[in-house]
Amino acid sequence: MSSEKSLAIVLRVIDFSETSVIATLFTEDFGKIGALAKGARRPKGPFEAALDLLAVCRIVFLHKTSDALDLLTEAKLERRFRSAGRDLARLYAGYYVAELLNDLTDPGDPHPELFHCANQTLFDLDHGEPVPSLVLHFEVSLLQAIGSIPSLDACVSCGTAVTPAGRVAFSAIAGGVLCHQCRSGQRQVLSVSGGVIRTLQQFADSEDNAWRRLDLDRRVRGELRGVMNHYLANLLGHRPRMFKYLGMLAS
Repeated sequence: MSSEKSLAIVLRVIDFSETSVIATLFTEDFGKIGALAKGARRPKGPFEAALDLLAVCRIVFLHKTSDALDLLTEAKLERRFRSAGRDLARLYAGYYVAELLNDLTDPGDPHPELFHCANQTLFDLDHGEPVPSLVLHFEVSLLQAIGSIPSLDACVSCGTAVTPAGRVAFSAIAGGVLCHQCRSGQRQVLSVSGGVIRTLQQFADSEDNAWRRLDLDRRVRGELRGVMNHYLANLLGHRPRMFKYLGMLAS
C-alpha cells in the first residue's frame, strides 16, 4: 500500500464502530475515495475533529489497490463549513453540493477543476454570495466536468443551430435543446423560455465570470430551477434528496 496526500472535502461520514468511522471524501488529486478512519470518534483521536461534513482538510491515507476501503491515517482541518449555524438556505445548498459530488462522480476518477469549483462554492456560501447563482454555477460546472452538460445552442438530435428566443424545446432524455423539426415524437419535452437558455449558456462559459454579476429575477430563478431539477433527476435516475429543500432558491 502506498501513502498518498491530498486536499479533500468531506462528503459523508458514517459510524463504523465505537471509535471509527467510514468517510467519503472528494479529493483534489484522486477524486472520490472511501476511507476507514480508525479512532476518529475518540475525544483525542488522530483527526482533530477534521471529519465534519463539508469540512476541507488535508489528508494522508493508505491507498489500497483492491476494492477494500482506503485507510485514513491523518486529517488536518483547513476550513470548516460555517453556514450550518447561520442560514438554512446556505446549509441546504452545501448539503446539495455534497450529494451531487457523491452521486455523480466515480471513485478514483480525479477532477481537479471540479474540486476547486466545489471548494470555492462552499467558501462563497460561507461568505454571503447569492445562493441561487452559486448553486446553478456548481451544477453546470459539475455537468461539464463529467461530460453530461446538455446541448444549449444546437439541436441535440440533428445539430441545427437553435436560437434562444421565444420558447425553446428542451428534452432531458435527449440531452438538450431541440429544433422545431426534431421536437415531434420526443418524450417529456419542456417548453423553456429563450432567456433561461441564454442564462444557462452564460453559466456554462467557463472563461467568463459574468454569471456572478447576473441578477436573476424570481421568474427566471423558478424556471431555471425547474429545468435543472428535471435534467438532474433524469441523469441520476432519481430525485436528489435535497430537491425538496431547494424550493427556497426559486422564491
